[in-house]
Amino acid sequence: MPNFKIVIVGGGGVGKSALTIQFVHSKFIEVYEATIEDSYRRQVEIDNEVHILDILDTAGQEEYAVIRDTHLRSGDGFLVVFSITSRESFEEIPKFVDQIHKAKENDKIPVVLVGNKSDLEKQRQVPTKDAQKYAKSIKCQYVETSAKLRVNVEEIFFMIAREIQGSGGGLSNTRDRPRPKKKRCILL
Repeated sequence: MPNFKIVIVGGGGVGKSALTIQFVHSKFIEVYEATIEDSYRRQVEIDNEVHILDILDTAGQEEYAVIRDTHLRSGDGFLVVFSITSRESFEEIPKFVDQIHKAKENDKIPVVLVGNKSDLEKQRQVPTKDAQKYAKSIKCQYVETSAKLRVNVEEIFFMIAREIQGSGGGLSNTRDRPRPKKKRCILL
């Protein structure tokens, strides 16, 4: 059964935990509590195949960057989240994308850009076209969500799982790949 590790990154207060809890437990948490790190697991069926999604909800605060970097190295795919009601959270996104690329040392990394809090349209500070333009520049998909109303929540997790599967990434695929032969050193 394919097992994909999905890491959720983004600034503090953008709704990473709310999206994750809505996806895993089908409930919305109204009160914001800063996350240091939480992990979740959910079995899902995507395209008639059962998958295990291991989801790591990371801290958005800068003081936890070292912990986050460790988790970035082990991720198969990434949901990069900002709030459409916070221009500042959108402007932080390139920093998170750079951290992912540095940790993975790879240009082809499964990423989905997520603009959360679409239920707060009247408070919007990030135009959709700005987010779409940025997503296009980093060659990823962009989706707007509402953890509160459960809009596009399952879709983003399924989307990143499909991206992982299409990239050849994922924990299950590493077991199936031929391992390189070890070079032997003989000392005489």
